[in-house]
Amino acid sequence: MKKRSRGVRVVIVLLAGLLSAITLAVCVVAGVYLYFGPQLPDAGDIGQTQFNEPLRVYTADHKLIGEYGTERRKPVTYDEIPKQQVDAFVAAEDDRFWEHPGVDYQGLMRAVIHLVTTGRKTQGGSTITMQLARNLYLSDAKTYTRKIKEMILALRLESKLTKKQIMELYLNKIYLGERAYGIGAAAQVYYNKPLDKLDLAQRAMLAGLPKAPSAFNPIVNPTRAKQRRDYVLRRMHALGFIDDAAWKQARNAPITAGEGSDQKNPARYEARYIAEMVRQDMVARYGDKAYTGGYSVVTTIRSKRQREADHALRKDLLAYDARHGWHGPEKTLDSSTMKDSKAVQDALDDMTTRGGLVPAVVLSTDGQTVHLQTGQYGKVSIGASQIPWLHGNKAASSLVSRGDVVRLAYTGAKDKDKQWTLAEIPKVQGALVAMDPHTGGIEALVGGFDFGLSKFNRAVQARRQPGSSFKPFLYSAALANGFTAATIVNDAPVVYQGSGLDDSWRPQNYSGTIHGPTRLREGLVHSLNLVSIRVLRRVGIGTAIDYISKFGLPANQMPHNLSLALGSATFSPLQMATAYSVLANEGYQVKPYYISKITNGRGKVVFQAKPKVACDEVSNCPALTDTSGADDTSRLAPHVIKSDNAYIVGDMMRDVIKHGTGRGALKLGRNDLSGKTGTTNHQIDAWFSGFNANLVTVTWVGFDKLKPMGHAETGAHAALPMWTDFMGAALSGQPEAIPPKPDDIETVQINPQTGQRALNGGGIPEIFRKGHAPTVEQARHSGKHDSSNEVQQLF
Repeated sequence: MKKRSRGVRVVIVLLAGLLSAITLAVCVVAGVYLYFGPQLPDAGDIGQTQFNEPLRVYTADHKLIGEYGTERRKPVTYDEIPKQQVDAFVAAEDDRFWEHPGVDYQGLMRAVIHLVTTGRKTQGGSTITMQLARNLYLSDAKTYTRKIKEMILALRLESKLTKKQIMELYLNKIYLGERAYGIGAAAQVYYNKPLDKLDLAQRAMLAGLPKAPSAFNPIVNPTRAKQRRDYVLRRMHALGFIDDAAWKQARNAPITAGEGSDQKNPARYEARYIAEMVRQDMVARYGDKAYTGGYSVVTTIRSKRQREADHALRKDLLAYDARHGWHGPEKTLDSSTMKDSKAVQDALDDMTTRGGLVPAVVLSTDGQTVHLQTGQYGKVSIGASQIPWLHGNKAASSLVSRGDVVRLAYTGAKDKDKQWTLAEIPKVQGALVAMDPHTGGIEALVGGFDFGLSKFNRAVQARRQPGSSFKPFLYSAALANGFTAATIVNDAPVVYQGSGLDDSWRPQNYSGTIHGPTRLREGLVHSLNLVSIRVLRRVGIGTAIDYISKFGLPANQMPHNLSLALGSATFSPLQMATAYSVLANEGYQVKPYYISKITNGRGKVVFQAKPKVACDEVSNCPALTDTSGADDTSRLAPHVIKSDNAYIVGDMMRDVIKHGTGRGALKLGRNDLSGKTGTTNHQIDAWFSGFNANLVTVTWVGFDKLKPMGHAETGAHAALPMWTDFMGAALSGQPEAIPPKPDDIETVQINPQTGQRALNGGGIPEIFRKGHAPTVEQARHSGKHDSSNEVQQLF
């Protein structure tokens, strides 16, 4: 009886102790909640989060070319997330996510037991909901206090949101490395694909990142990343999310993260100059909200033409560089570094591909062969045919030696021995602008060799002398002031004297030769300076400037003297492209633009471009009636020069390509191209500007600091190859397009020596505005040519 009594007392004591422990636990929990609860968001506020979506810039065909903001984000809804992707994260991070109330007490107890038995903390017990709570509201400090707050917030989240809402928030908020927040952004960053295009191995790779985004980064550390990916796949298989066949196939899949990036593929370029123009425009519109408001900007850039422009410019500048002296290595690694292959690899990892040129370290030279180490492509060897500066029997050691850091250009050849060429970052610079002459939409723009090396946008910001590429505007002014394409102008020496005898100007043709009486057409075709000067003098400087400003060229950038005839004004390549558009579109002035549409983070269109279009009436402009649904005469571009004038100048410029300084473009095999070279004194600036009826392109080459580019580096030699490479690619497969011939243009046979009508048959054809062709009577009394005094007053 006494034993039973003692047993009852023991039970009572134990129950009392248990009750006390429970009471104590409840009190502790209540106390913890009362203490920490007021410090945390209320249930009504929790779950309300705003993603700082970056500014994204796209081409007209929706290829991403720029992203600005501290965080890369691309939010997706739960319904847009493949189930397999959700399963991968559940397997990797929280396999009881769908069952627990926000805190997994089983996992938490395992973590406590592990701590008690080993004395070490573990990451177990942190559910997806708790991770979300931490990401939304707490710091990353690993403390017991933070863990308590996580649990309280997790319970509040679960009381406020559904499991699907929590998963959606989590997968959009979680940091996955490479500045990517959320799986939408990560899919683009690592695989350049939308989320629904990833395979199982790639989804498992993303699911393995939250634990340690840097350590398991598949681009930086593919070995550790694969180990983590395979762990996720094992968990998915163990939980029944994937079958045996899918598991086996995925764990044998190669690491594909980073393929297509600039580091992996040196032939891929981005439109960073135009993207920067958009960024500046958006900041001017919206301030700092431009970086966080989720704005998407669609530009007028056409991705294929932009790539072609990048390629053409870089190829041209590298070709110029190969024609001139080797600059030497960028730097030389010391001997101790060269003895350690890992140190060499580390040094290469710190270098960046620039302008498509891959950094490499010289390991050794052998006669005319150089053996090199690259970061991404391993060891390569190049021979004499791949070293532009290795002439004759010179040894490779005369250019480079062990430890030198150099650059390699990728040619894309299938033959492994010929895919690399020794190169160097050129000191010369260039620019290219391509425009739609009917709307002013910029379809390609490159402002330099590499944006990372120089953010100065030469296509827009540079003001350079256009040289003879300015002459078509002067000749247009001449046609508007009584000249015809057959007017005779004397190409002969002349001296223009200023206020003193020592202040005289003796202009010359580039070739140094003179041609005597010359038709206006031939003066433009052969870019004769003396003809152009006499044309400007007869038209009048003020009259010419007033007329030429109709092309969109600012009058205050044109000198008020006769040097204007030789292109001594200063314009940007974009300004020149705008002006050439007037000649290409039958005389209409369009304004360049590059932003087509802006949408905000909610997908609402907040800006839609409505450019003025080169048309005589709305009925002839499908672009206007199709977009507005009604006639909109306010969007008709102003007609600034007569169509017949534009046509005749364009026709003369077609002869520049057929017979004159632009003959290098004949290799394109097209008859619809008009163009003009431009070269300034001492070959400081080289230009080529030209068009067909649908595309205007201007190219420029020169040094940022004014200095000669070298003998024979003219527009035809330095800038025309860039133009032909781009136009050849851009117009490939396109039918020929010459601006339509106006009704008031007539063709007359003329005497090529006098410019007068041919009386007895024969002669050559020339085009005139009706009423402006030479008459038979004039031909009978011809014989007098334009003459000018040997000394003229400079004005």
